Amino acid sequence: MVLTGTYPRTVDEKGRLALPKRIRELLKEPVTLFVTPGPDKSLSLYTEADLERLAGKLDEAPATDAEARVYRRLCFAQTEAVDIDKAGRLLVPERLAQFASLQKEVVVVGVGDHLELWDAARWTSFVNEHAARFDTGREKGI
Repeated sequence: MVLTGTYPRTVDEKGRLALPKRIRELLKEPVTLFVTPGPDKSLSLYTEADLERLAGKLDEAPATDAEARVYRRLCFAQTEAVDIDKAGRLLVPERLAQFASLQKEVVVVGVGDHLELWDAARWTSFVNEHAARFDTGREKGI
């Protein structure tokens, strides 16, 4: 399964986010997702299986790799399991919402093996700033 697309959403006054129906279907109606700080002040959302794959990749780094140790500690120490209610909503942990500067308007972005959650204004800025790099990456076969 490859997660794709951009889904504008709103975070309600209780800090809940309704996952798009298409995403829930692709993920086979998960009951739990794992939320962790992501790159560029976003949040990353993983299924348990995808989080386990990430852990496996990180475990491949040698114990002497200081950067890998730091990343592993910070990533897993800050990761939180969140339940998805019957309405398809998850509660974004306040600490992580603050990390990503999430306001009411957010965007859920499919990034292949996981989802990212962005503040909508920050996402728009990111796209505008980096749009020209898309062609460069494509030319390099990325």
